[in-house]
Amino acid sequence: MQLNEIKPGLQYALLSQTGPVHAPLFVMSVEVNGQVFEGSGPTKKKAKLHAAEKALRSFVQFPNASEAHLAMGRTLSANTDFTSDQADFPDTLFNGFETPDRSDAPFYLGSNGDDSFSSSGDLSLAASPAPAGLAQPPLPGPPPFPPPSGKNPVMILNELRPGLKYDFLSESGESHAKSFVMSVVVDGQFFEGSGRNKKLAKARAAQSALATIFNLHLDQTPSRQPIPSEGLQLHLPQVLADAVARLVLDKFGDLTDNFSSPHARRKVLAGIVMTTGTDVKDAKVISVSTGTKCINGEYMSDRGLALNDCHAEIVARRSLLRFLYTQLELYLNSKDDQKRSIFQKSERGGFRLKESVQFHLYISTSPCGDARIFSPHEPILEGAAALVCREERRGLSPGLPLLEPADRHPNRKARGQLRTKIESGEGTIPVRSNASLQTWDGVLQGERLLTMSCSDKMARWNVVGVQGSLLSIFVEPIYFSSIILGSLYHGDHLSRAMYQRIANIEDLPPLYALNKPLLSGISNAEARQPGKAPNFSVNWTVGDSAIEVINATTGKDELGRASRLCKHALYCRWMRVHGKVPSNLLRSKITKPNMYHESKLVAKEYQAAKACLFKAFIKAGLGAWVEKPTEQDQFSLTP
Repeated sequence: MQLNEIKPGLQYALLSQTGPVHAPLFVMSVEVNGQVFEGSGPTKKKAKLHAAEKALRSFVQFPNASEAHLAMGRTLSANTDFTSDQADFPDTLFNGFETPDRSDAPFYLGSNGDDSFSSSGDLSLAASPAPAGLAQPPLPGPPPFPPPSGKNPVMILNELRPGLKYDFLSESGESHAKSFVMSVVVDGQFFEGSGRNKKLAKARAAQSALATIFNLHLDQTPSRQPIPSEGLQLHLPQVLADAVARLVLDKFGDLTDNFSSPHARRKVLAGIVMTTGTDVKDAKVISVSTGTKCINGEYMSDRGLALNDCHAEIVARRSLLRFLYTQLELYLNSKDDQKRSIFQKSERGGFRLKESVQFHLYISTSPCGDARIFSPHEPILEGAAALVCREERRGLSPGLPLLEPADRHPNRKARGQLRTKIESGEGTIPVRSNASLQTWDGVLQGERLLTMSCSDKMARWNVVGVQGSLLSIFVEPIYFSSIILGSLYHGDHLSRAMYQRIANIEDLPPLYALNKPLLSGISNAEARQPGKAPNFSVNWTVGDSAIEVINATTGKDELGRASRLCKHALYCRWMRVHGKVPSNLLRSKITKPNMYHESKLVAKEYQAAKACLFKAFIKAGLGAWVEKPTEQDQFSLTP
């Protein structure tokens, strides 16, 4: 039927009938533009279907749809739209390809989750030269060709371009989670692919070439697909995600003597990468951190000397603040240094990031709270066996679920709920309706200190920015351009946790908005980190000579010294910058800063945006934000 839509009136001929009466084997043939295709089966109908299937599958030799139509003796109208999700024209090659039969599913490659293989559109680390127009949000790709049954990307590419040579570029990562990089040059273009073994890396390089040159995109399960950002996109999503992940992991390896240091032990790794243009190769690691625990209530500091939250992504963001202070000071040093700074003066007062500067957050697993509580594995059992790749059948990663569907219960009451971390433990619990404010004496008397989950804090960053209240006195809001997960990526759950659940937010002050960054997993998903989580957290910011190790229980280092990331230390940096910034460049006027708490309140627009966020959570029925005891911020820098 599908072949008949493309080439009506084809005649099928019976070539032979063999075998016993109870188990005959028929061979049918069909001629299409002078080429004969044969198919066999236990009935004439199935033999005809196999012949037609071979004719259809042969189209993979053509770089694009118009060539396939031309080979079939047909031409396409000039106004055919191949960017639409569904074919809306009657006489189209793609009608038969929009709903491939599950029972004969194509080869699946490189999921964004835990699978060794699960198909994807563009999974290489780099393809150069880059396609023109990357500064525009990419249009939806054409519906994919199904690759021939049993053929992987390397085999398909070899049929199209025989004799290609693959080169081994690098090997990185911890012993139990290696990442290999292979490359191939096709038609003068260079493609890279990464994977947990060389075979996977080779396949991903081939797949990138197929997608870029031949417009051949292998399917990817919806929950694994990257979700593009709403703003300016300077990079191909999967290329960027894989590059950011590799940069953070490599930097962590450098900082821990190739993962041999005792402080290389970790459950979660996070990092922030900065890009300053369209070339991912110019990306720079700004911060790296690990950690999964929070401070014990008895170690709270009323002088801002202890870190409350040592979860990796929270520490990475605090490390970014140090970098932002350094860049502001660089700008204020001299006119020559202004060119090297990432900041520029804003016509609205204060400073803002230069146009091309973007920050990308990488976390080795989904953030605790709403993004993770439903993510791990919701497999589609029906037909899943058909999608098991060869590698998993050989036992490389047995027992992993293969398909994660879209969220099947998006309206459950538990979806989107604000959650708090558990003191001295891991995991999160929903907020209580009467616990929006904690008291200092209550915590010291034994009440558990509550800290908002990472999912909730990241949603907050997508409204008020990552710069925090103090820096917002100097700079306009700064938002992450990408949030990339090394494992347990599920598009529906992550997008809900990051911004969808507060889509009803209203009355935000000027320059503040609900940020919707790129959300993506990576091609070579991180291996699960088994075992007990270490009780320490490490942090590093570009410019540091070594990592700092913090005891997550006390919020200080093992000698009892305050962290370079604590409130007191960052307030010192703020005071230093405040003393250098001319008063006419302040976004919020502050006369004589003294108390930490008072200085934060001066950032009126930031505080208004935060109030809008809290109101949006309550309005959506997701709970009330739980804040730390106010005594924590009642300190000054005077001895």
